[in-house]
Amino acid sequence: MIGITFALPSESSDLIRRVRAVERSDNLLSGKIENRDVTILHTGVGAKNQRLEFLLHKARPRLVISSGFAGAVREELHVGDLILAQNFSDAALLANAERILRDRQPRLVKLFTSTSIVDSVGERNEIARRAGAAAVDMETGAIVAVCNAHAVPLLSLRGISDTASQPFPMPPSVLFDIERQQTSHGRLSAYLLRHPASIWRLFRFARQVARVRAALTDAIVDLVRSL
Repeated sequence: MIGITFALPSESSDLIRRVRAVERSDNLLSGKIENRDVTILHTGVGAKNQRLEFLLHKARPRLVISSGFAGAVREELHVGDLILAQNFSDAALLANAERILRDRQPRLVKLFTSTSIVDSVGERNEIARRAGAAAVDMETGAIVAVCNAHAVPLLSLRGISDTASQPFPMPPSVLFDIERQQTSHGRLSAYLLRHPASIWRLFRFARQVARVRAALTDAIVDLVRSL
């Protein structure tokens, strides 16, 4: 059985539609993709380790694919690119994933896990300089630590959803409330009323995220079929 983690349902929705014989139990969604058993867990944005511990103890996966969106901090990455985090992935899984996804041309990069949402060009440049990373997320560092403690191999696969030249359409605190783990629709509506030009930027961002999610889903299905 393969465990697959995402931060949020907005990242996994396309994949979940491709799961057959779905069973839901204790925040886990289990079923089959291409006749392979999978269990999907949503960790939450910047989540602690407890949810992943539950996945490992209850579902006992033979490997975990840590997936979802990431932001680029270097100019060579673009929205829609698939990345494999070489610093977080098991070496054997990484080699197999490169072979399986060869036609999708994933980029092998160093991924940095941040404790906060990274938005500004200055923050992105600092992460690239200080950490030598090409992309940033908020979950993988914690996930790989738990997997290593349980001797469960992990593959980190992400899709680039935003870059310095194609950033978030509005401040991150408006888009998502990390404490509540959801968007505050009141805060969002108030911001859009004050900044009506952001409506088009939000629409464009939603479209680019949909493209990233579709590409990520196809790549995960390829991996589940072949790993």
